[in-house]
Amino acid sequence: MTEPVLDSDTRRRRLLFRATHRGTHENDLLIGGFVTARLAAFTEDELTVLERLLDLPDADLAEWLTRRQPIPPEHDHPMMRAMVEAGGK
Repeated sequence: MTEPVLDSDTRRRRLLFRATHRGTHENDLLIGGFVTARLAAFTEDELTVLERLLDLPDADLAEWLTRRQPIPPEHDHPMMRAMVEAGGK
């Protein structure tokens, strides 16, 4: 079954919720802070990248965002690097 096509505002609201309700407080702050500050400016392509990033396990994201582990090449893209550099700001 295919996912329904969402309008941009609905898509952004869902992504904001997913970014700020990760299940771990650390990721809520790191990911949620980054997304909250930048979501309105994201292009549709960037929203797609964000959706894929939010599908990753919290434990992996926390390791990469806090620089305890390097970002694996398959997840090393501009948004992930910007999120690491921002540190949730």
